[in-house]
Amino acid sequence: MYNLLIKELRLGVNPFFYAMPFLTGALMLIPAWLYFIVLLYFCFITIPNMFAGYKTQNDLIFTNMLPVTKKEIVKAKITVIVLLELMHIVVAMIYGLISVRLYPNLTYYFFGPSLGFWGLCFVMLAIFNLIFIAMYYKTAYKYGAATIVSITAAIVFAGGAEWLGIQNSFVFDLLKGEGLDHLVTQLSILSMGIVIFAIFTIIAYHIAIKRFEKVET
Repeated sequence: MYNLLIKELRLGVNPFFYAMPFLTGALMLIPAWLYFIVLLYFCFITIPNMFAGYKTQNDLIFTNMLPVTKKEIVKAKITVIVLLELMHIVVAMIYGLISVRLYPNLTYYFFGPSLGFWGLCFVMLAIFNLIFIAMYYKTAYKYGAATIVSITAAIVFAGGAEWLGIQNSFVFDLLKGEGLDHLVTQLSILSMGIVIFAIFTIIAYHIAIKRFEKVET
């Protein structure tokens, strides 16, 4: 499993995608921007190009020639996806802290880089993972439809969350108003987001294994 993961990290992922979190994360420095887009760039750019590379390189055929199980193949790829997502979130958080320092009195129309906001980002990526991974492993080869549907779902969630933050007084107070001063509340939202991210990704992992076992390779 370790060697398979190293193979994925060295051969499956273009080195540019390791730099992407630092490039897209810098968008957190734009005052009062729509910060969900910072993480959506992972869905827009990294995933489609990474899986296009797998398809071009005939990665499925090559990997099946190795002495590994289908379960290990799925685990390695999902681990790489999660590691890249965590990189994007952690780097964006760091830029977010810098942004807050640069603009301490800024009024946010959209969500600001609070702990609660990052909890919502984990939920957004959880939805993306569940749909993309489950759909992709119907064939373990075709990624187009899985990418479109999962990105659409992530955008709908982000848009819906932002709309509630503007229109709903409870959500507004929780993530833009007085709730920002309640550390326990913000940490609770972040924790729930992380838990949802973990649960959805694990569910996607098990669905992927079952579907991949049926794929003729």
